Formats: sequence, structure tokens, C-alpha cells
Amino acid sequence: MHQNFYDAIAANRRKTAFIILVFVLLVGVLVWALAQATGLGYYAVPLAVIFSIAMSWGGYYYSDKIVLGMSQAHPVDKNEFPYLVNITEAIALGAGVPVPKLYMIEDNAPNAFATGRNPQNSVICVTRGLVDKLNREELEGVVAHEMSHIRNYDILLSTVAVTMVGVVVLLSDWMLRFGWRADRRRSRGGGGEGGNAAAGIFLVIGFAVAILAPIFAQLLQFAISREREYQADASAAMITRYPLGLANALRKIAADPEPLEVANKATAHLYIWNPLKDNEGRLDRLFDTHPPVEERIKRLEAMA
Repeated sequence: MHQNFYDAIAANRRKTAFIILVFVLLVGVLVWALAQATGLGYYAVPLAVIFSIAMSWGGYYYSDKIVLGMSQAHPVDKNEFPYLVNITEAIALGAGVPVPKLYMIEDNAPNAFATGRNPQNSVICVTRGLVDKLNREELEGVVAHEMSHIRNYDILLSTVAVTMVGVVVLLSDWMLRFGWRADRRRSRGGGGEGGNAAAGIFLVIGFAVAILAPIFAQLLQFAISREREYQADASAAMITRYPLGLANALRKIAADPEPLEVANKATAHLYIWNPLKDNEGRLDRLFDTHPPVEERIKRLEAMA
């Protein structure tokens, strides 16, 4: 039975919304624990909001430039790759979005990612290996996948996720730093036995949250990335009406032995497939930013 494209996209959007809600709740719990454990008071909440807004603003306007700089990417030469430009223009027309800028990474490992803050300010970046090693139908599938990230505002979602993880880590660091100071002050100052006991309980809770929150936040970020990949696969199949093109492209990309030299853990989640080639064990897969390629291919083949 063929899977309905729209049902697949809607299901992944619901799951992604749920994960974002969990992120927000996690930050709220962390701020509450910080206020209780350190005695900073609830003015920590507006401070956290201010930092969140500042980090979000910077990421919103400059994330694409930062990522392209880190990736050592350059604009695609239209005269050298006219067919890549034609494919991108055709896919953008089919997706109903403005034609994104095209960039290239000079690396033989086949891969690609999309970045930017909205469809009007978006970029698709491909490696030279992707263009050299994939046929036209496979290249169309990859471009459609990245175009789906743009159309579905996944590129913005990715930035928001990174920002939220950064806020959680920052708040956790504050809690650990000020928590130890508060503990020392309480030990020296004495005070009522009941008050000390309550403060001690909050301090223990605060330390536990501070240590565990960044781990949970990172796991949630990875889960967002995995759900986004499933959603973009389904959207790409809808745009091209040929799911096997993307399925075959994923087989080639995943089987290619070369790691992408310019990739790192900060940017790995942006790519269509994990460019680091180092997640082999079960524990490593828990922290992987991408779903198993076998599952992605299976879902795409079910749509054919």
C-alpha cells in the first residue's frame, strides 16, 4: 500500500511540534531549578529570555554566512554546472519557492545541505563529489530534499533548535557555578534547620537538572533533526514524483567511504546524510543526527 505524501508530512510536523514543546518545558524547568537552587530569585527568568532572544536574533540573521564560511563553500559557477542550475530552478518551481542561491564545497564526498532563514533568503550547498557521483534523477532527489527543508522552514527550525540547546547549556553552567557558591554561603551562614534542609533539597535538584538538562537537550535536538529528514524525504518524493531517485542517491551517499573534511559536529545535522562517518555503535546511534539510511530508503520505496 502506497503511503500518502501529505499524511507523511503532516505526521512528521506533529512530532516535530511535540519535540519543540518538550524543549520549551525543559528550559522552563531548568530556569525554575536555577532560581530555587541558587537563590537568585525569579528575575533569572527574564534574564534567560533576554539571552534567548539575543542568541536567536544572531542565529536568525547570520547562521547561513557562518555555516558557509565554516564549510569553505563558494558560489556555483553557472557556466561550469548549467545542468545543476537548471535542476535547481525546475525543482524550485515545482516546490513553489524562490530559487535559492547555489554554493559548492570542493570535496569528493557526496553530500548537501540547505541553510538560511526563510525561502527568500536560502542557500543550497552541494559538494563536488555529489555532482560527480550521482546521475540526474538522483541529483534531482537530493536537490528536492534540500528544497523541502527550505519550503517547510526546516532551515529556520534547525537554527531555533541550536539556539535552544545553547540556552540550556548556558543556564546549566550558571546553575553549577552559582549553586556551588550558594552551597558554601549556606554552610558558612548557618540558619534555620528547616530552611537549610529545603535549600539543600533544591540544591540537589538543581545540580541534577544542570547535569542532565544539556544531555536531554542534545538528544531532543538530534530527534528534531531525524524527524526533519523523514519529512524532507516525503516532501522531496512529492515534488519529483519519483521517490526512487532520492532512495538511490541515499544508497550512494551512505556507501561512499570518504568523510567530508570540512564537516564537524556543529554542522553535521544540516547535511542530507551524516558527513562524519563515525557513528557505528548503538550508543553512538542514539546521538546520531540522522535516522538509519535503511529506514529512509524503505519509506521512500513504499511511496513508489
